[in-house]
Amino acid sequence: MRRLQSNLNAAAWLIFNLHRSNHVSDALISLHWLRVPERIRSKVTVLVYKVLHGCALSYLGPFTYVGNLPSRRGIRSSCSDCLVQPLVHHSIVGSRAFSVAGPHCLPSEVTTALSLATFRTRLKTSLFTESYPGIRQI
Repeated sequence: MRRLQSNLNAAAWLIFNLHRSNHVSDALISLHWLRVPERIRSKVTVLVYKVLHGCALSYLGPFTYVGNLPSRRGIRSSCSDCLVQPLVHHSIVGSRAFSVAGPHCLPSEVTTALSLATFRTRLKTSLFTESYPGIRQI
């Protein structure tokens, strides 16, 4: 990920004709570019949204909402929009599996979007404010 972030920083330096000694965060903010970890999280989250709405390939598998579990119908979490996260037995490989990483990435404030375009807009805004906490959204 460091190499990808380095390439992204180099592109921002090139666009704004900055020196390597200048800080690149302001350039990334003005371009409205996400950092590499947030870009990856964005791609995974959009794929989860597509799976939940039937727009993705079927082998990616259905996700189960917490409220749909028979053992959780009487508790407060049954009303939430959270997805079930399977248990991880192998910490490195298991946490990268789509069935584990997908529900983990989905922010709760963007799940109510009715269209994919609205979802992507809300998701990018959410990830952008998370990535650059000192920035005020306009």
